[in-house]
Amino acid sequence: MMSEPRTRPDANQCFVCGPDNPLGLRLPFRMDGEVCRAEFTPGPFHCGYDDLVHGGIVYSVLDDVMANWLFLHGERAHTARCEVRYREPVQLGDTLLLEGRLLRRKGRLAVFAGTARRAGDGVVVAEAEGTFMVV
Repeated sequence: MMSEPRTRPDANQCFVCGPDNPLGLRLPFRMDGEVCRAEFTPGPFHCGYDDLVHGGIVYSVLDDVMANWLFLHGERAHTARCEVRYREPVQLGDTLLLEGRLLRRKGRLAVFAGTARRAGDGVVVAEAEGTFMVV
């Protein structure tokens, strides 16, 4: 069952998910079973070069889809480590389907997998593995 998107009051200015950040992405995250999901369609302000999305933007949305899994379970956390593998370039205007999944948890550390898939053809454009410190 899919949950309603939610934002923490203290995250209203977050670059990725903050609804009050006029320069941010304003992505709503939701749980679908045990998967955190969001969609993102990059526009002209997310460009690197040659009409390709900047890799830092792709990293940011992957980091947040993993971190929001914890938030939507009522926990706060900070990114301790994250490794991203870029598999395909992303064109401006390509809608990305984002997924975050818990891989394992030990004490205050939680390890996640994040995936960004192009909606048009289902191709994985980037993957991440992130470790988060729950506070």
